[in-house]
Amino acid sequence: MMIILKQHMVRFLTLAMSALLVTSFSPSVAHAAGETINVWTDSGNDDEPLLKAVAAAFEKANPTVRVVVNVGPAGVAAVEEIKQKLNAATMTDDLFVYNAGSLFQGLDPTKNLVELTNEPWQSQVVSSYYPGVSVGARIYGAPFGSAMGGGILYNKAVYKDLKLKIPLTWKAFMENNAKVKKAGLIPVIQTYGDSWSAQVLLLADSFNLQAAVPTFAALYTSNRVKMSEVPAALAGFQHLADIHEAGYQNKDFARAKLVDGLTYLINGQGAHYPMLSFVARDLEKMDPKLADNIGIFAEPGPSAKSNGLTIWMPNALFIPNTTKHLPTARNFISFALSKAGVTAMNAAVAPSGPYLLKGGKLTGDLSQITQDMARYLNGEAKTAPALEFVTPIKGPNLPKISVRVGSGIDSALQGATSYDLDVTRESQRLRLPGWGKLPG
Repeated sequence: MMIILKQHMVRFLTLAMSALLVTSFSPSVAHAAGETINVWTDSGNDDEPLLKAVAAAFEKANPTVRVVVNVGPAGVAAVEEIKQKLNAATMTDDLFVYNAGSLFQGLDPTKNLVELTNEPWQSQVVSSYYPGVSVGARIYGAPFGSAMGGGILYNKAVYKDLKLKIPLTWKAFMENNAKVKKAGLIPVIQTYGDSWSAQVLLLADSFNLQAAVPTFAALYTSNRVKMSEVPAALAGFQHLADIHEAGYQNKDFARAKLVDGLTYLINGQGAHYPMLSFVARDLEKMDPKLADNIGIFAEPGPSAKSNGLTIWMPNALFIPNTTKHLPTARNFISFALSKAGVTAMNAAVAPSGPYLLKGGKLTGDLSQITQDMARYLNGEAKTAPALEFVTPIKGPNLPKISVRVGSGIDSALQGATSYDLDVTRESQRLRLPGWGKLPG
């Protein structure tokens, strides 16, 4: 049902990669005197500085309103906190920032969230974003921040020294890795101490999966195919296994964390790091000069003809139906999507990709990684959304399963089979059609 997203993805990205909002749309000014609203975000990625920047700009434009930004835990803890508060109707925040896509579906949106389908600012949102924050035709979220690319970060200085070319196939990528290892460097950096990073190599293969099986998302959502049964889906698990079996990982892959991986990469100790483009800003903080050496290329698949980049949608702003300040909460979202809101975000954090808002050009000091993304985003049929944005299905144990495969504990097939079971349980919990009921 959400496979239509891919059909629109190229059109929006051709327009939106270079996109700062230049719309004339203006939010209305809040009217309640002395009003305070609370806005929640987790401590991961860039949402906290982005939200604080928008809150400050909103207060300046609305002098009678105070915005309190509440910061919660990141990762799985954030997911559990939001779910618990919504389901118990105990959320005291008037808005919150949370994932679009499959995790959004787990919030029971029709019960817990305020519908935003008919908001005036919806005309400014690129329609490709809607499936990730919708239940049927009803929209519940607004894009917050910029999109990201997921692929292989690489050290350009290492590539130049070893006379390597950007690989367009997995075979060519593994050949490059062999040359990197022979030179005494780490071919593929992995950081399983931060288990979420283990799944990037698998998830960034979404472009290749959708190129090979364009109907996969629809078939997967309706429980007509399994990961372990489709070679193009199994390939992502196999890539994890390939890297381990060839001995191409850093020796401390089991305990290394994100900061370790970025250090290996920026210092030229390693050549490749499967990762999302948001880390461009972390690299800039580590060493602005050396950060210019770090680029990104799409995870290679079986064919050079279909090589393309996987895109992660930005998070969304949602309003819980427990808010006591609904008009002002609506105005806050309007402001966040306006020219003033986007300007505030850009001043706080350099964008890692396009804003999913109709408008002009992205300007400013763009990282080398963001510049590299442009050649995919401005091309024809060179991007596809990560699978979690075209289907409501994503098993919560994928990081742990990915670690097991990437560590050689489980084979690719064993990992895919475990994930099939994980997905089945989650789909039954969400009561998705065609998945049956939870036992007991």
